[in-house]
Amino acid sequence: MTILRIALPTPLRRLFDYLPPASGLESIPAIGVRIRVPFGRRELTGVLIEVAQTSEFPLTKLKPALEILDQTPPLPPHLLELACWAADYYQHPVGDALHQALPVLLRKGESDQPSPQLRWHAAPGISSDAVAPRAKKQRALLEWLLQHPEGLDNPTIRSAGYSSAQQKLLSDRGLIEERAAVASETIATPAQTELLRQPLLPLNAEQQQALEAIFERDGFNPVLLQGITGSGKTEVYLQAIERVLHQGGQALVLVPEIGLTPQTVSRFRSRFKVEVQVLHSNMTDRQRLDAWLQARSGQARVVIGTRSALFTPLKTPGIIIVDEEHDTSFKQQDGFRYSARDLAVMRARAENIPLVLGTATPSLETLHNAQSGRYRHVRLNQRAGNARPPGFELYDIRQQPLNSGLSDEVVRRIGIELQQGNQVLLFLNRRGFSPALMCHQCGTVIECDRCDARMTLHRTPPHLHCHHCDHQRPIPHRCPSCHTSDFKPQGAGTERTEGVLQQLFPDTDVIRVDRDSTQRRNAMQDIMERVHDGRPCILVGTQMLAKGHHFPAVTLVVILDADAGLFSADFRGMERTAQLILQVAGRAGRAERPGQVLMQTHHADHPTLIQLVNQGYEAFATAELKLRQNSGLPPFIYHALLRAEANRRGRAEAFLSTLCSALASGELNLPGVSWLGPFPATMEKRAGFFRAQLLLQSHDRRALQQLLSSITPLLEQSPLARQVRWSLDVDPVDNH
Repeated sequence: MTILRIALPTPLRRLFDYLPPASGLESIPAIGVRIRVPFGRRELTGVLIEVAQTSEFPLTKLKPALEILDQTPPLPPHLLELACWAADYYQHPVGDALHQALPVLLRKGESDQPSPQLRWHAAPGISSDAVAPRAKKQRALLEWLLQHPEGLDNPTIRSAGYSSAQQKLLSDRGLIEERAAVASETIATPAQTELLRQPLLPLNAEQQQALEAIFERDGFNPVLLQGITGSGKTEVYLQAIERVLHQGGQALVLVPEIGLTPQTVSRFRSRFKVEVQVLHSNMTDRQRLDAWLQARSGQARVVIGTRSALFTPLKTPGIIIVDEEHDTSFKQQDGFRYSARDLAVMRARAENIPLVLGTATPSLETLHNAQSGRYRHVRLNQRAGNARPPGFELYDIRQQPLNSGLSDEVVRRIGIELQQGNQVLLFLNRRGFSPALMCHQCGTVIECDRCDARMTLHRTPPHLHCHHCDHQRPIPHRCPSCHTSDFKPQGAGTERTEGVLQQLFPDTDVIRVDRDSTQRRNAMQDIMERVHDGRPCILVGTQMLAKGHHFPAVTLVVILDADAGLFSADFRGMERTAQLILQVAGRAGRAERPGQVLMQTHHADHPTLIQLVNQGYEAFATAELKLRQNSGLPPFIYHALLRAEANRRGRAEAFLSTLCSALASGELNLPGVSWLGPFPATMEKRAGFFRAQLLLQSHDRRALQQLLSSITPLLEQSPLARQVRWSLDVDPVDNH
């Protein structure tokens, strides 16, 4: 008897046995194919993990599968194995992990065959003279299509700066037409076509050394490319990819934020003639599947995506690049809590290809791996071209008058830069108008009903917003305590700072960049175009401004609250603060004009700030690693955080205490594994739930994994498990 052992997207940590479909099997299905099965009253799409001859359940209890959906597995064997390994390592149900490794439409059981690819072509017999010379853009587009008889798709045309309106005018006149791509047209090899639209830029000595280091040995070669902001890391990426493309390979580039993808994609598409595809959560399900299938078939030669793009199959993998590797958004914070950066290392090893981890401010884990010899460490210490690193200045604001967080010195310096025709960037990592609304009569601060947090005041439109649970409510007319209506905003967010700057500099464009101002489709792209026209302006925003943007006309960066994070309860607080400061500072002076960074602080004599601005990130990171080693903290020890939450206070702690009792009794304890807790989370109440956590740690990764594997069934069987939501976070980056 053939038993199909299937991983299903459920919270249960097990495989499910099914009989073959009632119609029978023509042959034994391949491991990794999708199979549609009945599950209770529902139908689910699962992945075949094993074909067995026996089952622990009576055959009469087993249901037949409904349909085998694939002839060949959607994921190649090594990616299927990687997803299963990740599920095991991060202690997540394997069915759900495999579910998340596939595009949404494949999870729903749709075909894994690509839809026809449409491309624009010049109509037969047409020349560029068909368009009048005064219609420059239309004529240029037609000439470009005439140069590309294989046709061009819409994303490529958009990235070159041509609009849909220009396309439509040519199409209405019958000068261009859209046709389905012929199979022979879809995959261009280096022998058939030139790879580059633009010539390679000359590399300086450091960049050339970095490029050679990436390929200094065949196969798996992990390289930490640590380059100061503006040092030309992206050009090294582009030239490394060009080498891989010439050898017939494909490249996978992971970026931390969706907001970074438009400019990154534009730069890659303007450099390469080959198909460049994008994968991120703002795409439709069909767009994501088509891009995924093009990568798998080899048609898409360069794939750029956020965290989930890690599982995208490549027909001929050649290189993996993780840009801004330190960014915490590479770690999934809920559900399947995997680290895309760490799994990229595993994938590159399995595919035996080079791996580049690029950043100006490496995470301490990556830096430790480089110092231990696991990664090759390459540095870019000079800016590309004639640009010089910005100068730093700590400005002590103790006992200084502030106007909504702005000192007189900051206002004066902004005025000087604007008069000289430059642009200014102000960084404040608090969105909204004000972080708190307080009653001036009794001191009551309006708090969120569902979280241990104050509600942020927004003015456009007017409302109170909790940025932890997303709860929103109208601004109250009267104080709930003393019933007066004398409310005063406390502190400044980006919205308030924007308003003050607009009053101080009424003739200057003030542009706010935060999650609220960039919600509209293409909003970030529109903002970049306004900045890149070069006119004097003031940018004010959150950490979205720190993420790899190129602002050639920005000469002054002002960090309004350099102290944020200096005294964090999280042991990673100093690391995050240092990374953010240097990433933001790197936006200044990236072209010919010199840059300056002015940091407002109440702690101008703080030794860490002084070390950071005088000696740079690596001196700070080396000192921080020594502190971590002396304190027994990651990366010198391995952590797992067991989180629990319940709708009643104390219930989550009680649930975790049952595990502590088992650990203390020796029933589960392994040598070298210790625990702390249970204790309330830093923010105990969030979104209406009371949260507690238990920290498990060990110097032996294997011992910790063995313990985690043994406690998950115990937790699932706990009498309190139905009243508590719990999750395991292995290698957590957020201890809140």
